Parts: sequence; structure tokens; C-alpha cells
Amino acid sequence: MKYTYKPSGVCSMTIELDISDEGIINEVRFVGGCSGNAQGISALVKGARISDVIDRLKGIRCGHRNTSCPDQLARALEQVAVQKT
Repeated sequence: MKYTYKPSGVCSMTIELDISDEGIINEVRFVGGCSGNAQGISALVKGARISDVIDRLKGIRCGHRNTSCPDQLARALEQVAVQKT
């Protein structure tokens, strides 16, 4: 299933997600933001369970900000998890 999330407080404008029916991340694509970091995060979470990624990324901060692109990905996945139940 494909999902789109509008992050806040970060440089990325959109996070596009493709999640399997079993809750496995098939693909993550960040639109905007730091290209290298976004590609790295996307590659690392591919094939992982939603719950594992949320546990690893939630609460990560970027500099003085209270959030980050990894944290926003965790928040997007939390919304996906709620929608899937």
C-alpha cells in the first residue's frame, strides 16, 4: 500500500512510503531535504518491520530542532500502523 506523509519542522517536503500488507517497508522516498541522508535512511529501512523502524528512529533530533527526517519517518510510520489496524 502506498502512503504520503507531509513532515513538519524539517527540510523534506514529503515522505512517500510503500508498505506491504504484512507491515514490511518496501520503499521510502523523501522529497526535498538532504539527498544523501534521505537515500541512506531509505536504504537502511527497506525490508524492515514498521515497528522496528519506529523504535529505532523516533525521537532523533537534527541540531537544535525537536525533530529530524528520521523522526518524521517514524511519525509517518506510526500513522500507517494506525491505518492498518
